[in-house]
Amino acid sequence: MAEAEFTGKIQNCKIVQKKKILIRIGSLRHGGAEKVLVTFLKNLPKDKYEIDLLLNLYSGKYLPEVPDWITILYLHKGEMITTNRPHEIPKKAARVIYQGTLKKFPNLLYKGKLQNKKYDIEFAAIHGMRDEILGSPLKSSKKIVWIHNDLSLVKGYTDEEIRKFFGFDKIMVISEKIEHLFLNLAKNDSEKNKIVRIYNPLDTEEFLHKAEKPVINYTFNSTFPTFISVGTVFPQKGFDRLLRVHKKLIDEGFKHHVLIVGDGYDFENIKKLKTDLGVDATATMLGFTDNPYPYFKNADFYILSSRYEGFPTVLFEAITLKKKIISTEVSGAHEMLKNGELGLIVENSEEGIYEGMKKALSEPEKFTQYSEKLKDYEMPFNLENSVSKISSIIDEL
Repeated sequence: MAEAEFTGKIQNCKIVQKKKILIRIGSLRHGGAEKVLVTFLKNLPKDKYEIDLLLNLYSGKYLPEVPDWITILYLHKGEMITTNRPHEIPKKAARVIYQGTLKKFPNLLYKGKLQNKKYDIEFAAIHGMRDEILGSPLKSSKKIVWIHNDLSLVKGYTDEEIRKFFGFDKIMVISEKIEHLFLNLAKNDSEKNKIVRIYNPLDTEEFLHKAEKPVINYTFNSTFPTFISVGTVFPQKGFDRLLRVHKKLIDEGFKHHVLIVGDGYDFENIKKLKTDLGVDATATMLGFTDNPYPYFKNADFYILSSRYEGFPTVLFEAITLKKKIISTEVSGAHEMLKNGELGLIVENSEEGIYEGMKKALSEPEKFTQYSEKLKDYEMPFNLENSVSKISSIIDEL
């Protein structure tokens, strides 16, 4: 080969630099946002990106699923402290003080834990990481946020607070309702162009495969229906409302069982409420499980009792497993359930939950229409398309 030809080929050869990305989230415990983040990461090509995943707490069921080419960093290690037991308070306080210090003086984090690394993209995987990412000392990095909740219903998020998210270069929202919230608060076309709706990347085959595993530590009773609800146990999920409705229906003579699968900082409060209501024999709190899908499969009804959501991942799972569904009217419910064609959408209140469960118990034949619709239904939300769209946003910034 002639020297000139060889030199020309070298000059025409482009070395593609991997984009350096910092992603921040609290932990990888059993929540919808954590689930979709890890699903997204598992489906990324490792030759395009160099990713550091920074956790506040090195904890959670999804940790083993993070691809090994992604570097996991953390501020604390150990389990989440959800109580105020005297011996735990010093450790809990130390964590809060340390995180607060790094938030106030971000240079300490970037020079220390992050070793002065320069990132092309800084990514808040949940809305709670807004200030940490926007407060970054890296002024040249592009900044993205992933909004998983209808913030208009989240305590403390006034219009003024929500408008602070326009400090990001891209605002990824997961439902039509959240998209409208941000579009209505945008002051110009530049801000509107920052908003992009992307359905959560979820792996249908995973749900179906895991659902075939055996049920552990619970026995379904075929003589009366079981309502299952799955989620992190904190006030947003409305498990208190669900238990009060359950008690009312039991008192009215409607035999049924309620199964709550999940853990969280409100677990002991909800467990105490269950005992105080006198429904320990008819309501079960299973706690945390690696695989909730066999319980989904064997239950008669799935019920979403949430006060607010963004785009409830759990409804995607219930639809995939062809369950009879009752859902409060939260963000994403109408999109997921095709405006009530695939499941019953009830008023977002205790009374709404009561009416929905009573209908399921007194008129179960009314739910046949939903089962028929679900038989051949295929979700319009595609894992590959969601991953591709998020990747294209990263690539274009």
